[in-house]
Amino acid sequence: MEKLSEPSVEAGAEAQQRCFRVIANARAGTVLETGAENFVRRIEAAFADEGCRAEIELLPPRQLQERLRAAIGDKTVIPVIAGGDGTVNGALPVLLECPRPVGILPLGTVNVLGRDLGLLGTIEERIAAICQGEPVAMDLGSINGRPFHSISGMGFFSLMAREREHARRRFPFSRTIAFAFAATRSILFTRPIRIEMEIGGDQRQVEADAVLVTVNEFDGADWRRSRLDGGRLEVHILDTGGLLSRAKAALSMLTGSWRTSRNLVSLTAEAVTLTRRDKRRGHVTFDGEVERRAGSLEYRLLPAALQVIAARRAEI
Repeated sequence: MEKLSEPSVEAGAEAQQRCFRVIANARAGTVLETGAENFVRRIEAAFADEGCRAEIELLPPRQLQERLRAAIGDKTVIPVIAGGDGTVNGALPVLLECPRPVGILPLGTVNVLGRDLGLLGTIEERIAAICQGEPVAMDLGSINGRPFHSISGMGFFSLMAREREHARRRFPFSRTIAFAFAATRSILFTRPIRIEMEIGGDQRQVEADAVLVTVNEFDGADWRRSRLDGGRLEVHILDTGGLLSRAKAALSMLTGSWRTSRNLVSLTAEAVTLTRRDKRRGHVTFDGEVERRAGSLEYRLLPAALQVIAARRAEI
């Protein structure tokens, strides 16, 4: 595997000469919990412990893209985006402009992408993994041209994402209570959606509680991918089965048994188009972020679209 290049450093130079520029979301949960000044000191110290330098820019979300683009344009630094899955999602249009590997420092609650990159443990352990990591090329997906890195969907799963955000603010002291609250409201208030689906050249009409599209295959209780470069999208359709079906789906997501659910159908493709038959605007999730969208959703695979620094191979 190709080793991570060191920008503007002559061959044989020591690792401590590398400089990372960390563009961090000031509203990330970890930042708010730690406090801005303590967070910056902790990040600087963690990079220093690995023999690296770090320039930290702690910014509100609206300024992240501009400063990230500036970091990418500075070839003397290795750019790092720091935040949760939603922050990384918002940064993807800029990250795709970078011709060299970029770092991702997970600071969110779920950190789906961070886990898949092998960036686990404490902040210090994640930073050590970035400093010691190697570049991998990973697939992305797109929805009507907008990129996403892991998961998108509508229906039950979209409502779960919205309710989870509300629950996290209401119950910041317990993720278990927040999940239970979000799951209960989603089970009670989900309404079936009617979808026209075009996948693999076939067309079908679907009535479902949820449709979820993932970049490559997820599995298990912690929703992990064995491959980041599998070269396909996976489409999951949760059949309409009422409250009991949705309750079982929520429980199976928590226990990791969701793939064996009798109410779930999974298909693979490089492209899929979903169109709501009622033509109304509906909520759609993008890596945990939620928007209202109308019209057809054209999902496409972007193979090996992004080079990222990882603590694991693209295939394990």
